[in-house]
Amino acid sequence: MMSAEHIVMKIDEFLSADSVLFDIRFPDKITLLRELSQRAASRIHVPSETIFNELSKREQLGSTGIGDGVAIPHARLHGISKPFALAVRLKSPLNFDSIDDRPVDLVFLLLTPPSSSKDHLNALATVSRKLRDRSVVGALRASSDAEAFYGALIKTK
Repeated sequence: MMSAEHIVMKIDEFLSADSVLFDIRFPDKITLLRELSQRAASRIHVPSETIFNELSKREQLGSTGIGDGVAIPHARLHGISKPFALAVRLKSPLNFDSIDDRPVDLVFLLLTPPSSSKDHLNALATVSRKLRDRSVVGALRASSDAEAFYGALIKTK
């Protein structure tokens, strides 16, 4: 049963523990987006080139680097029926053309079906709220492993 209270999504509705990439390195933003596209493709059965192209189109509109070392690359994607996410903590921050020009070390890839504007906005708002919370971001950066990182993301206050 859906109610008005369900408008706020929870991250664990579209991010699973095995969708966390912890302390990995990429030389640049394009390589990162290509690798995330490949990893997502194997999970959602959409060609990685399709995912990468949609993410690239979105980045051309303006960087999804929201500041404070955080980026939320996102796209609407044909071929999926529900939101899907990957969460990443980079071993070394990289330039993401963020709004504050700071390099990024926390990346949250979000893919949503094109048909549901409400789901896209709700999922994006959920992630954005979580990653603008300094205590959450601090916990993510202090995490000792992928399990702790995931726990910090899905924890509700």
